[in-house]
Amino acid sequence: MPIIAVLTLGATPEQMGLLTAAGLLPHLLFSLPAGVWMDRVRERRRLMIFFDLGRALVVGSIAVAFVVGVLTLPQLFVTTFIAGTLGVAFDLAWSTQFVTVVEREEYLTATSLFNGSRSMAQVAGPLIGGALIQFFKAPFAVLIDAVSYLFSAFFLSRIQMPEPPIEPSTESLRSQLSIGLSFIARDRVMRPALMSVATVNFFSYAFSALFILYVTTFLGLDPALLGVVLGAAAVGAVIGALVASRVGHAIGIGPSYAVGLFVFSASWILVPLAMPGWPLPVVSALVFASEFIGGIGVMILDINAGAIIPARTPHAIRSRVTGGWRFINMGIRPIGAVVGGLAGGAFGVRETMFVASLGALFGMLFLVRSPVLALHEVPETAEI
Repeated sequence: MPIIAVLTLGATPEQMGLLTAAGLLPHLLFSLPAGVWMDRVRERRRLMIFFDLGRALVVGSIAVAFVVGVLTLPQLFVTTFIAGTLGVAFDLAWSTQFVTVVEREEYLTATSLFNGSRSMAQVAGPLIGGALIQFFKAPFAVLIDAVSYLFSAFFLSRIQMPEPPIEPSTESLRSQLSIGLSFIARDRVMRPALMSVATVNFFSYAFSALFILYVTTFLGLDPALLGVVLGAAAVGAVIGALVASRVGHAIGIGPSYAVGLFVFSASWILVPLAMPGWPLPVVSALVFASEFIGGIGVMILDINAGAIIPARTPHAIRSRVTGGWRFINMGIRPIGAVVGGLAGGAFGVRETMFVASLGALFGMLFLVRSPVLALHEVPETAEI
């Protein structure tokens, strides 16, 4: 979508920020009510299949609009928003399926395997996507993305595990909407973990809203080379997925979470260090290194977080806590994207990316003197 916006529709920095925000805004709007809903739904897997089919339809509409000559930026905004909305509900349902098919003592290993498979897909994805965009057109390449949701729906249909049980609630809707946030705010592990990663994500999306624009328009990377560079992140993520559980077992889950947070954030600075006009091999190497190192860091971060969060969350309010977590952690992202786009237009793209790179490191401050750094094993489930 960002490549379509930049190379096909000539988007400005402000518009790139809005496009990124459009896909993330549903997390801010719908995470809390969707969490309440998912804690009351019995057929969650069937809903996940429905959400996949819906995303295939709306993403595929981009190629159709391009063929008939009516593709516009507003359609990209709407399509991205709808796909993001379906993604919110899908991800919340996924969190309940995960604890059904995985035993508690296997959370770290299972999360590592899951993220490893995701990373392997991300190695091939950018490379194939870059080649398709180079030889065809970006709006046609997005058809592959639409088809991928159909495969996801098929594989979900093969799962035979029973649905997690539904626990009745007599609380008011207002109480149900707030219980996830209240739990996180009270919990001494969840609160600093969320605040640290939310800070990183605010600056991450201020940075990423401008990334495609900067590396293509300012640094001169073509779509094929961009695909190779983005593939570097996936290669790094594969390595990160392979070592994350080992790092977690070696130094503890909490310290590994902090290491991943730092490595992921610190890697971004290499991109704005690359200046327009420098030789293409030099700027490509800097962006490649940034993506590769960041891929390792984000996997160490995500995999260890993926063991801490489900273990710490009481099952009776799992979707609501997940919704509360996503409301903050994902909801901050569109705000960061809009701020990044506006700042890029007002103060300069490269300057904004520098500030975002440094600002993300402040997320580490929330972990200082917190119990997160003392976590060596999967934490006990907290009480409601």
